[in-house]
Amino acid sequence: MRKGLRRSKPEPRAWQRMLSGRRLDLLDPSPMDIEIEDIAHGLARVARWNGQTIGEHAFSVAQHSVVVEEIVAHIQPDVAPRWRLAALLHDASEYVIGDMISPFKAALGVDYRTFEERLETAIHVRFGLPAKTPAPIKTLIKQADRACAFFEATQLAGFNHEESLAFFDAPPPGYSLKIDPQPPALAQRRYVERFHVLSEAAGYSPVAAAFDTE
Repeated sequence: MRKGLRRSKPEPRAWQRMLSGRRLDLLDPSPMDIEIEDIAHGLARVARWNGQTIGEHAFSVAQHSVVVEEIVAHIQPDVAPRWRLAALLHDASEYVIGDMISPFKAALGVDYRTFEERLETAIHVRFGLPAKTPAPIKTLIKQADRACAFFEATQLAGFNHEESLAFFDAPPPGYSLKIDPQPPALAQRRYVERFHVLSEAAGYSPVAAAFDTE
C-alpha cells in the first residue's frame, strides 16, 4: 500500500441481529425493529440476581415480569389492561442490555439510564403504549416489582426475612407467592401468551402499533 493511502477503520458495530431477522440499532432503536418474540426469547434467558439463585433453573426476567403484572392487578384490581401490559413490559429493555443489579446501574450513571430509556420508549411505541408511563403507574409497577423481589430474595437468593424487608419492603397484604423457576422455553411461552392476552384486552394490534405513534 502506497504511503498516505491507509485504509480507514470500519465504524464500530452498534446494532444487534435478532432471531426474528430484525436488526436493532442499539444507539437509536426503532419501534419497527422490535418484536415480542425476540423480547420473550431474550428475557427467558436473562437471569435475575446475576444467576445467584438456588434451583435447577435460573429465575428469568420473563417469569419475573409475568409475576409483577399479576401483583399489579392484585394491588389495584381495576387497573386498565394497557397498564397491566406496561407492567409486563417493564423490564423488556433487558432483552438487549441484560439484567443489571441496582447497585451496578447506579455506578454506571446517566449514560446507561439514557440508553435504557431510549429503548423503553421504542418498545412502548411499538406496542401502542404511551412513550412515557404516567408517574402513578410507574409507582404502582415499582411497588409490584419490589414485592416480587422480596419473594425472590427470601426464597431464591439467600436473603433472610429482615434483610428483604429492609431492601424491598413487605409484599402487599393478601398476596403470597411460592416461586418455582421455569425452564427458558416455558418462561418464554408464558410471557408471549400473557402479552397477547393483555394486548387484546387493551385493544391494541402490535402490527398496527408500529405505525401509530399518536
